[in-house]
Amino acid sequence: MIWHILIVGILLPQTLAHPGFFTSIGQMTDLIHTEKDLVTSLKDYIKAEEDKLEQIKKWADKLDRLTSTATKDPEGFVGHPVNAFKLMKRLNTEWSELENLVLKDMSDGFISNLTIQRQYFPNDEDQVGAAKALLRLQDTYNLDTDTISKGNLPDPEHQRANGNLKYFEYIMAKEKDANKSASGDQSDQESTPRRKGIAVDYLPERQKYEMLCRGEGIKMTPRRQKKLFCRYHDGNRNPKFILAPAKQEDEWDKPRIIRFHDIISDAEIEIVKDLAKPRLSRATVHDPETGKLTTAQYRVSKSAWLSGYENPVVSRINMRIQDLTGLDVSTAEELQVANYGVGGQYEPHFDFARKDEPDAFKELGTGNRIATWLFYMSDVSAGGATVFPEVGASVWPKKGTAVFWYNLFASGEGDYSTRHAACPVLVGNKWVSNKWLHERGQEFRRPCTLSELE
Repeated sequence: MIWHILIVGILLPQTLAHPGFFTSIGQMTDLIHTEKDLVTSLKDYIKAEEDKLEQIKKWADKLDRLTSTATKDPEGFVGHPVNAFKLMKRLNTEWSELENLVLKDMSDGFISNLTIQRQYFPNDEDQVGAAKALLRLQDTYNLDTDTISKGNLPDPEHQRANGNLKYFEYIMAKEKDANKSASGDQSDQESTPRRKGIAVDYLPERQKYEMLCRGEGIKMTPRRQKKLFCRYHDGNRNPKFILAPAKQEDEWDKPRIIRFHDIISDAEIEIVKDLAKPRLSRATVHDPETGKLTTAQYRVSKSAWLSGYENPVVSRINMRIQDLTGLDVSTAEELQVANYGVGGQYEPHFDFARKDEPDAFKELGTGNRIATWLFYMSDVSAGGATVFPEVGASVWPKKGTAVFWYNLFASGEGDYSTRHAACPVLVGNKWVSNKWLHERGQEFRRPCTLSELE
């Protein structure tokens, strides 16, 4: 009965938990330590119960031997004054002590610890979010039910869930039915073009997006690839990079995407992550109807914002971006640090504000987002690429590197070929940080990362 109560208490959904655990692998690691602490507490409880039962067993064995002897000749046994006294003492005192021992609840420590830790448990939203993430991974990476239920993913450390086949099949079938209904409604809404002259065709883009996430459908021909180069870059003779120039690699030609290698150190990455972890909150998007920030199922991650004045490492990173791009970072947004969760992703989107969103960055007063700088702060075992469905480009995470591209043409018009997405993380923990640079302050500066604004 006690075990039944304990197990039910552990498995029941908890409403006191902080929601959104599934949106950040970095924060989910705290749950590992929580569960480890609970296991230690549970083992202490089991040991206490075993010690208690051992004492009771010794009592029972001793009394069994004593009563067996006494019942053979009761009168002779109690005729001895010592035996008579001990019988009175046992029944008057010692059996009461045994009763207290039997009634003693050894679970108090474990239950108290569980009650404290329960407020940090995931809730229903986390469980459903994680289940949907499995569906998303299955669809994006063409995984069959048997493969994902047995945990046969690229990382050999994830060989788990062998007994969950029936459960996953049930969840996936249920969620797929719901998704089909939702996608049917959405396709009806999406049938009307959102911009004059640009057709909105959700399904083909979705297919291209998923193919690129799998490393398929990349449109870089050998002829175009020959035009991509690696080079050393000194930031237009910037003193900081003359003796130790940055390493550049062309990832794509149109739009031009540049990767910088060894551009942020492991020590800097750890400092940025440590600063961000306590502030991580569910990533939001602009609602085009209300103009307000809101959460969305197509963006599964947590993010935090870091200012240059609060830590010299953040300030140094900001200046490094300015030195290498030739763009003023004083009008840029703060450094955004993001950690993706189970199946974490950000579906195709633009970084810049379109003509139908004239007030998107009005409160900043710094104009549109002219360019994007993206640091990769972790390697990802599988998945997690940055893809550009419009042009068929895929850029894979590599710790310590950064990619850069312009969102606007020299005319100030948005470059719609920069529509991009963060693919679901199949296996691993994806950390990134990005800097969005704005138009204001760039009027008289000379960009030095790309040869020209196309």
